[in-house]
Amino acid sequence: MQNSLRIFRKIWEGDVIMRICIPTMGYKGIHEMVGEHFGKVPTYTIIDTETNEINVIENTSEHRGGIGLPPELIKKAGADAILVSGLGMRALEMFKKLGIKVYTGAHGTVEETLAMFRQGKLRIAGEDDICREHQHHDAHSKHHSR
Repeated sequence: MQNSLRIFRKIWEGDVIMRICIPTMGYKGIHEMVGEHFGKVPTYTIIDTETNEINVIENTSEHRGGIGLPPELIKKAGADAILVSGLGMRALEMFKKLGIKVYTGAHGTVEETLAMFRQGKLRIAGEDDICREHQHHDAHSKHHSR
């Protein structure tokens, strides 16, 4: 396990990513499955690429009956980047404001996703990567917040 984590330093626009967050379905660390709906997953797995430390934190956001939004929770956990299957425009904008880099295309286990990231197979998130169901939800939320 240590060898597979040692290689997960990634340069992105001159920044070294030190702490990577991956939305997950439980507490199995690098062996856990990546969650498809990042805001509604039960856990987030945080990997420190410098120390190889792995922490799994519970999703205590309002999406799971708690307080706050997932990007705020992830920022508080110290993540510099998040690797997701997909997300909505509102979340993408919030991550950008918080200085967290977002990569899409994550799937499989945490270990498999980290390998894809290391190999450059994940994309930096943009408008084309927004989940269609989130587009409707975000537009719907904006309509109701007027």
